Amino acid sequence: MVAFVMNDEPKLIGAPNFRDLGGHVAGDGARVRRGLVYRADAMAGLHDADIAVLQEIGLRQMIDLRTDVERERGADRVPEGVEHVVLDVQGRHSTGGDLATILTDPRRALPLLEDGGAVRFMHAVSRALVTSGDACAAYGELVQRAATGPTAVVFHCSAGKDRTGWGAALILTLLGVPREAVVADYMASNDRLAGVREWLAAKAEGNGIAPDLFAPMLEVRMEYLQTAFAEIDRVYGSFETYAAEGLNLTAETIELLRARMLE
Repeated sequence: MVAFVMNDEPKLIGAPNFRDLGGHVAGDGARVRRGLVYRADAMAGLHDADIAVLQEIGLRQMIDLRTDVERERGADRVPEGVEHVVLDVQGRHSTGGDLATILTDPRRALPLLEDGGAVRFMHAVSRALVTSGDACAAYGELVQRAATGPTAVVFHCSAGKDRTGWGAALILTLLGVPREAVVADYMASNDRLAGVREWLAAKAEGNGIAPDLFAPMLEVRMEYLQTAFAEIDRVYGSFETYAAEGLNLTAETIELLRARMLE
């Protein structure tokens, strides 16, 4: 049997940020169904027990939002019979890259992180996830697959906090979940990734990089998510226009998403 944590989610040993998008209440009182769409961090280090959990929940799609470099260094472990899909949201954009590698190379890290650079970088990531062509195409396809593809589905990046965090915020907003709950889901990554942050911090410190320089890159902050929503308002004028013109989502697709995921 699957061992569930307090919020009725299956727990993966090798992916601590794996969790169900279900359970939230939308503005009209409908509830997001559980067991359909999951978000996660890297799926390359899954244990055999984790594979068994994914099979038991009926996983049928695994969507990888990482760059080609990240995928080459750590290919997903995909359960038998599960469709594996690559939707690289960063492509060759300057905000893409392997954080673990940057933090072990002072020559690359220090120019990026000094003088508040880490915070500026994270805000740039948030804006790029809204406006870059790669991101818009990938997130539009993510929503399409969540609405019409086989379920259960999990989408993930490396830490499951930024690229995956925006994907989750996007889907929950399309479902009518209030912003306060969207923010809470986004911020939950901090507690789940404490061990990962400690590991990255130790690697960086061992290479002469001060912890306070890179700390903003190892966590989620409410202002990062606020920057993404503000970028939508600045570029598109409204979330609805962003969905229609930025992500090329039709009203029919959004209705299919809501019909599938709300009860």
